[in-house]
Order: sequence, then C-alpha cells, then structure tokens
Amino acid sequence: DLTANPDAYLDNPKIQEFANDFNSEKRQREKDFIIGSGAYTLDEFTTGQRVVLKRKENWWGDKVGAINPYFEAYPPKLIYQTINDQTAALTALKAEKLDVMRSIKSKDFASLPESDKYNANYNSHTPMQLAYAYIGINTRLPKFADKRVRQAFAHLVDVDKQMKIIKYGMAQRVVGPIHPSKKNEYNNDLPLYDYNPEKAKALLTEAGWADSNGDGNLDKEIDGKRVELTVTFTYNAGNDERKATALFFQEEARKVGIAVDVVPQDWSVYLEKQKHHEFEMFYGGWISTPVPNDHKQIYHSESYNGGSNYVGFDKADPLIDSIRVTLDDAKRAEMNKRFQAILHDEVPYIYLWTPTERIAIHKRFTDAKASVMRPGYWESGFSVGSKAIANN
Repeated sequence: DLTANPDAYLDNPKIQEFANDFNSEKRQREKDFIIGSGAYTLDEFTTGQRVVLKRKENWWGDKVGAINPYFEAYPPKLIYQTINDQTAALTALKAEKLDVMRSIKSKDFASLPESDKYNANYNSHTPMQLAYAYIGINTRLPKFADKRVRQAFAHLVDVDKQMKIIKYGMAQRVVGPIHPSKKNEYNNDLPLYDYNPEKAKALLTEAGWADSNGDGNLDKEIDGKRVELTVTFTYNAGNDERKATALFFQEEARKVGIAVDVVPQDWSVYLEKQKHHEFEMFYGGWISTPVPNDHKQIYHSESYNGGSNYVGFDKADPLIDSIRVTLDDAKRAEMNKRFQAILHDEVPYIYLWTPTERIAIHKRFTDAKASVMRPGYWESGFSVGSKAIANN
C-alpha cells in the first residue's frame, strides 16, 4: 500500500526510471525534450555563447493575449547572448549588435549618455530591483559569536559613501531583506546602521577585545587561547564593485585594530565555500519576488545544511515558521517587522542596498516596459523582432 507507506515509492523501479529521465541532461538543454507550456520553445543551446528561443505556432495562450498582457508574445525569436567581457558587450551594444543589455556596471552605465551614438539609438532604464546586497558574517565562528562584534562591523561600513562611489547613486539603502516597495511590511522604524568608528570601538571593547600586546591588532582570550580579531573577506573574482566594498571595509577595520584579508575566489569555489560554511565574511546578494516573503530557505536553522543559511543564523525559527502559515496580511506584516528587528539586532548580515537595474533598450522598441521584476523588462512584449539580448 503506497498510501500507507510513501517510502515504498523509492523502491519502485518505474518511479526511479522516471526520476532519472526527468533529471537527465537531455531535459535540461536538448530542444527535442524541452517544450513547456509557455509561448516559446528551445531552439538552440550553445554553452557559454547563446540560448535561442523560438515562438510556438498555434500557442494556446494566443487566445487570451489581447486581454492579459502576461500572455503577450510578439517576437518570433529571442536570442540570449553570453558576453563575459563587459567592454566587449558595450562595444557590441554601441554598434547596435544588441537590442537589450542589462546589469551594466554602474560606472559604465553612468557614462553611456556621453556617447552621441548611444543617445541616438538607445533608452536607459533604471527600475529598482527586487534584490538586496549584503555582507554575510559566519556567526558560528567563536570570534564572531558575540553580536556586539557584528554590530561593530556594521558601524565600519560606510554604506552611503559606497553607494555614491561604487554604485554612482544607483541604489537605495535597506534595513533588512524586505523590499522597500512592500510598504506595509518594511520596518521604517529601525535605524540604519551609521558609519561610526567610535561606536564600533566601544562595542568591541564591551565584547572584551583589546590590544593586549601593543601590536596594533585587537585580541581576546577565547577558550583559553589568545585570538587575534582578523577577518578573511571573500568575493567572486572579477566583480570590481564587490572588490571595492571589501577594500573599503579593510581600510576602516584597520583603523580600529582589525586586520582584514581580501580574497577573490572563482565563482564555483566561492559558492561551494558558502554552502559548506568555509568562510568568515563574504559579499552576497539575493533576488526576491513580489509574492509574500518566505524566510525559511535563507534564515531558518533547518536550512543551515542543505539550504541557503550559510551564516548560521538561528534566532528566529519560531517566528519564521509562524510567518509561513499566517494568512492575515496585517498580522503577517507585523511579524515581518519583528523579524527585521531581530536581524537588525543580531547582524548575521550587514545589509547594504537594493540596487537599481541598469538596462539599455534600443529605441525601435517603442513599447518596451521596464519592471522591478527580473530581468527588468518584459521581452515577450517587444513588438519588433529581437537581434539579441545580452547576459554578461
């Protein structure tokens, strides 16, 4: 009886056969095995180069496209082109070899209007992203276990200065993981951590850190051993904006007696280290959605192994569980505000900002609409055939 014993499914050879087939590579990248119910089907998948989608003939959604914009599907073909080098991507854009380019580096995006050719052919779009950037702290390391140390770190990050210099003003500060557009849930009563080295020093002193041997670095006895307050700050190699944030923190931490080693890592290594909690501090970012927030994947202790709770936060499990099952909007909003207050006090993350998307769209698309939802535009609504959409 499979109903009485669900585990019996695992021993069913047909179930195993289906699972193996469903998860096979052919159903991830071969066009004969990827169909879906949307307007487009896979036409080409060339690793590291491009993905091509073509519009289906006689798609069922055409019957409702006129009354529901989510069923719009105008371009006969969509080409997503991978250009790993930002300079090469910008060159292709200015040469009109691309119709759309997103996630342009802030510095480059700010300078695009200086090009007459760009101004003649493209429009710039800057919708706020449903995302947030943060510095993650491994809360389960003994030297970072005291929340006053993590609070001190937050006071050493001059977020306003970094937004101006690194993001060219294309970002908005946030107090936690709830997007500011969710006005009923975002906790405006919480003060943003200000850049305050003196406050950081005081918190570190309260937590027992001092320069006991006069070498200029803070230290403390933990479990009978003298421990230096050092930090290894990792970021994904090649990301200049994240590198700049790390270097800013390195300099400010040095002034109060904390030695910071900034370490770039290849993307795959960077992600694996986080999954296995093999880090001290790192620069990260999460994408969110307009639907009600579910914090379990990132912040619940059950997600420490196998989930995305890389930092080991474990101070809000009951509240997270309650938020997941509360249907009343007003009650859930108050719970989310309490959740943000706990995060603000515990500082498993130093929340930086929610970024502004940086998108260039060719002017021949008069109906192009920017959106807070990723990727920041509705490509299916473009009424002119597309050359290419760059993902770089």
